[in-house]
Amino acid sequence: MSRILYIGAPEAPAAAFSRFVRADFPGIDLAATDDRDAALAQAHEAAAIIAHHFQFDEEMLRRAGRLGWIQSLTTGTDAILRLANLRSQVVVTSTRGMHGPQMSELVFLQMLAMARDFPRMLRNQERAVWERWPQPLLYGKVVGIVGVGAIAEALAPRCRAFGMQVIGISRSKRVPEGFDEICGREMLDEVAGRVDFLVLIVPHSSNTESLVDARVIERMKPTAYLINVARGGVLDEDALLHALRERRIAGVALDVFRRTPLPAEHPFWREPRVLLTPQIGGMSDVYLDQAYPVVRHNLEAFLAGRPETMWNVVAH
Repeated sequence: MSRILYIGAPEAPAAAFSRFVRADFPGIDLAATDDRDAALAQAHEAAAIIAHHFQFDEEMLRRAGRLGWIQSLTTGTDAILRLANLRSQVVVTSTRGMHGPQMSELVFLQMLAMARDFPRMLRNQERAVWERWPQPLLYGKVVGIVGVGAIAEALAPRCRAFGMQVIGISRSKRVPEGFDEICGREMLDEVAGRVDFLVLIVPHSSNTESLVDARVIERMKPTAYLINVARGGVLDEDALLHALRERRIAGVALDVFRRTPLPAEHPFWREPRVLLTPQIGGMSDVYLDQAYPVVRHNLEAFLAGRPETMWNVVAH
């Protein structure tokens, strides 16, 4: 039987995955561990590896000579696809479509916290200072979402529920539910000048490298906010820092960065109008429950020798 190697993470531990899988596949040959060294020791026997994208590296794939399938527990698989030791016959699948709820909630946390200056409230609480000021609303504001995929399609209706106007920036002309308008990527500059919040959810690729650059940022209103929950590479961080220091935009919320973890010496840590989160956008307290339906379907297809029926195939 094909050996399945599962590498756990805090939000999807090996013990919990084992309970799920053994209930559905009683005779499965499963090696499940939360320890990287143990996973490396098992890799040479693995026909399939199920793990987060950041747990794959050249050493892992070099050892996995029998590998036929990789199931990423994340939407993004670009880091896996860039690995030189990824052989062409290995099928790579993702869990695309599961992150809409948590990503949407993080974006709302960021929008509300920045618009209402919640960090100022927390500072006042620490100092026992009673200070009141008019509270800006999300109601009536315009949000531009760069990248109209599964996460954006979950975010847009939530924005509409708050009374916001929603503009999508996409290569597709399809107008999903929750969007008022879809504009082509060539209109990004123009849309940036219309919105109160510019939210980046677009995947990182050679086509989106520094997609939001100095030109786009300069078009934004001085009262507008920028949010990046996509990938650090889609944003020109130097141009952003310059715009912040020139007070050309109201503020920024960043969950992703070009360097992760963000170095302690990075100036973003000390900018007063920057809200930082440690790449938590995709995380949830029910992560394995969300991911498992995709994994179960693909595992069943793999064990049955039907890779053509797998979901979310990104490489074959």
